[in-house]
Amino acid sequence: MSGGRQISLCHSYTWGRRLSDRVFQFMAGPLDRAKNRLLARLNSEDLALLSASASQVDLEKGRVLYDPGDAITSIYFPSDGVISLLTLMEGGEAIESGAIGREGALGLEAATGPGESLSRAIVQVPGHALRIPAALGQDLWKRSPTFRDLADRHGQAVYAHAVQSVACNALHSVEARFCRWLLACRDRIDVDTVQLTQEFLADMLGVQRTTVTAVAQTLQTKSLIRYRRGVVDILDRAGLEAVTCECYGSVQRTYQRLFGRAPG
Repeated sequence: MSGGRQISLCHSYTWGRRLSDRVFQFMAGPLDRAKNRLLARLNSEDLALLSASASQVDLEKGRVLYDPGDAITSIYFPSDGVISLLTLMEGGEAIESGAIGREGALGLEAATGPGESLSRAIVQVPGHALRIPAALGQDLWKRSPTFRDLADRHGQAVYAHAVQSVACNALHSVEARFCRWLLACRDRIDVDTVQLTQEFLADMLGVQRTTVTAVAQTLQTKSLIRYRRGVVDILDRAGLEAVTCECYGSVQRTYQRLFGRAPG
């Protein structure tokens, strides 16, 4: 499931002086622009191994990267944008159970061995990512203690996010959850304008489109956002933080504990 434009990052690496030079060029180019927090923590040897088969791909809005049961053949390290993890029901209903941006990676669990996706991974906010074959991730897992540690901590963070989402979806209002998602999205993309359709928002929150419209209008009346067709402008971040639930801060603190900084 690898469509979209691909840009080869580099070809091959040799050890010694040439290796160091090429690693520097690699880091100063696509990786520097990517700003993925996990990749930024890898050492030069890990990056050299990764770069041999890495490619940059566009994450187009609405693109499904994985569906439940799909074999995880690639690992994606977003540099921007947001990938939502949706839990699907037999009747077609869906609800978001997690999200991944530049703080993490999609499919990283496959680095420990072949695996299948448990959810639908769909691009909610467009952006870019570095993609590597899952087999390369498995090789890096065997060779690099740093990569293993990052993958372990990332797995803990994703699990904690999913568990928090279960409680949030069951206990908190749609308005609070809407604010939580907007804040988390803002943290990852660094802009106050988010392109979101009613359909995507409804799937994300597990509600009807009419409910999304009503909540958006309420927040707009409070001058917290401006809601246009398919676009949400964040006008008052502090106001959104006052309305959102405790789950936003809980997820932030989890990432802070595991990685020394919050998502984004």
